[in-house]
Amino acid sequence: MKISYNWLKEFIDLSITPEETDKLLTGSGLEVEDISSFYSIPGGLDGIVIGLVLERKQHPNADKLSVCLVDIGLTEPKQIVCGAPNVAAGQKVLVATVGSTVHPSKGEPFEIKKAKIRGEVSEGMICAEDELSLGESHDGILVLPQEYEVGANASKYFPVYSDYLIEIGLTANRGDATSHLGVSRDLHALTGAKIIKPEFKLDSNRKACQIQVEIQYNEACKRYSGLSVSGISVKESPDWLKNRLSVLGLKPINHVVDVTNYVLHSIGQPLHAFDADKISGNKIIVKQANAGETFVTLDGVERKLQGHECMIADTNHNLALAGVFGGKDSGIENTTTNIFIESAYFSGSYTRKSAKSHALNTDASFRFERGTDPEITIFAAEWAAKLITEIGGGEISEIIDVYAEKINPARISFNIAKSNQLIGQEISKERILEILNRLEIKILSDSGNELELEVPAYRPDVTRQADITEEILRIYGLNNIEMGTSIKSSMSFSEDEFGLKLKNKLAGFLSSNGFLEIATNSLTKSSYYSEDELKAAVYLKNPLSSDLDIMRLNMMNSTLEAIQYNNNRKQSDLRFFEFGKTYSKQGDENQLSSYGEKKHLILASHGRKQPESWNTQTDEFGYYQLKQVIEQLLELSGFEKWEWKYPEEASLENAAEINIKNKTVAVLGNIPSNKTKKFDVEKNVWFAEIDWTTWLILAKENKFKLKPVSIYPAVRRDLALLLDEQVAYRDLEKIAKKSAGNLLKNVNIFDFYQGDKIEKGKKSYALSFILQDDNKTLTDQEIEDCMKKLIQQFEKEAGAKLRA
Repeated sequence: MKISYNWLKEFIDLSITPEETDKLLTGSGLEVEDISSFYSIPGGLDGIVIGLVLERKQHPNADKLSVCLVDIGLTEPKQIVCGAPNVAAGQKVLVATVGSTVHPSKGEPFEIKKAKIRGEVSEGMICAEDELSLGESHDGILVLPQEYEVGANASKYFPVYSDYLIEIGLTANRGDATSHLGVSRDLHALTGAKIIKPEFKLDSNRKACQIQVEIQYNEACKRYSGLSVSGISVKESPDWLKNRLSVLGLKPINHVVDVTNYVLHSIGQPLHAFDADKISGNKIIVKQANAGETFVTLDGVERKLQGHECMIADTNHNLALAGVFGGKDSGIENTTTNIFIESAYFSGSYTRKSAKSHALNTDASFRFERGTDPEITIFAAEWAAKLITEIGGGEISEIIDVYAEKINPARISFNIAKSNQLIGQEISKERILEILNRLEIKILSDSGNELELEVPAYRPDVTRQADITEEILRIYGLNNIEMGTSIKSSMSFSEDEFGLKLKNKLAGFLSSNGFLEIATNSLTKSSYYSEDELKAAVYLKNPLSSDLDIMRLNMMNSTLEAIQYNNNRKQSDLRFFEFGKTYSKQGDENQLSSYGEKKHLILASHGRKQPESWNTQTDEFGYYQLKQVIEQLLELSGFEKWEWKYPEEASLENAAEINIKNKTVAVLGNIPSNKTKKFDVEKNVWFAEIDWTTWLILAKENKFKLKPVSIYPAVRRDLALLLDEQVAYRDLEKIAKKSAGNLLKNVNIFDFYQGDKIEKGKKSYALSFILQDDNKTLTDQEIEDCMKKLIQQFEKEAGAKLRA
């Protein structure tokens, strides 16, 4: 549910910020899900100023661009490149300054940055009216009157209405809080601030209403009030009314419809305005629908009625689906001069059934389903009529009110002692009485510990003592209830939420890329390890067998067991991953200090990338493929920067380590053949082990960022380099990233040659470079300069030579 902060302040005399309002409402059960700024002009024209074009000259590199010198009230004028055909010296214009955000009427907002446009510096943007949502024209820039002050904020001449939109996650029982008045009641109960209710006066000598009302479907409609307004002129709503509705996301239509929406969101009473001249027989009949008949609603959809719906009809045809949606043939048009305003109380269960049957969810049905105030129908109709006549003229009739069976407020016997027992803390009687009075719950009798209470009709959800206790507790404040000295509950442990979410995310990615998750035993045999390794082993006192006598020190052996098991069953193309733990002890056998557990994520590959086939190659899923998977895991975890290092000594062959912030988070390599042969595994096994604890700690520090896809084209350039044998590709990659900076998006080796066609001790790499600027299209000269710099650095740092 949406609430306007400014609108809310009309109903309560309370000066608090939106953030303070959030805290109060959320603490009382009206959970605020979001608070956002609203401006009648998107962005509020923040950073948009009045500028004077001092000079305009032709852009030297573009026929349709101009280079302008613009005074925006600073010590020095700004140079701005403009593409508008009508820009000229001497004009007063709207300038979006560097750092401001432009909100066009079509398309997404974008930030203004200092940039070079075809080689010329541009520090801002001269705007057309559609670029600031001031209109739809894009024929040229908006030229302003000469009396406008240079350097002044644009909002000085283009008034901006600002507000805050408060979105509340309303529970189904709080129908009383579906309006600004309802929310203000809770703030009144919490703070004691005075509620301000609308006040107005109607002429005491009004004519009788010419429309008669008959209720035939009493189960669905308990009360029906209404009045007519004759001789109106349907007009556009004034700005104050349009602004109020726009904050809530409602599109203004005309002053009659807008007033009914305004009253609904103000006090929670749905209204419907009919064109009175379209009501046949001057009679409103509230009746049950006939099964099988059709009805066209305001949205132009023909709906087949099922027979349970409550319909508003005249003597000839249906006018509206009661409490849900109006009919197409009775709506307000610009030519309408006489209207009838309906203000009724429809049953929540009947309204819900009708709405769900026709897949409709309207502001009216939302409130009727949760329960409205049956005592406010007359006030709402008369207030709406008063507002309508103030804007579009007209004469208001007397009210007509059909209320056969009055809805009596609920009466509840309340025991203070039992309530305090339920709360678990004693709240003084004086405080309880104060809260009840603020909640408009009447105290009919007071006999010490026993109270007889009458609940307002707008609170149909409060029907028993426990409900009263809940009302007292939410206003008193759950945070004010002291925690007891003992806790009597069944405590459970769950993993850190962030770690669990990331674990599931990475597991899902690996599974979707052909990896199978394995779960191996933490118990293993000591014969897998050397004597030095076993010094840190955790032995079992009573092992089931010698094969399960220690806790594993690493996850490599259990992974090889899984590969061996699958190989023995003719499954040779394998990709595994596992989240698991290793165990060790600190200290020697005589002076044991502690035991330790360490979390890991391991990846292993063995065999081909894909099954054997006549039209596919049988390449191994090896080092580079596994390396790519690990880099994808890094990106999924939010890492942007990491460094590959290649240690000379490691337990894995061809080992590579990943370092982040000087911490090793993963190691990748080939399990030595003398190790794999112990498990009868003949093919290569590529293995990666991630330190999951360190990975999580660093991943938590990452901040989620969204980056738009660049709208500017990328460029590829290739180089063939002649190199000494000892020069590694990673050295070239480092040189390229250092030299090209942010322009270099990717570097790749796509060809390699070593043979008799080049010098002995030499090799040839063919490298591709992807260049892209996120802020503009690269010029040929910029690309050429970047490639020259790369060639120079390759020659200088790697001794490379270009191949012809």
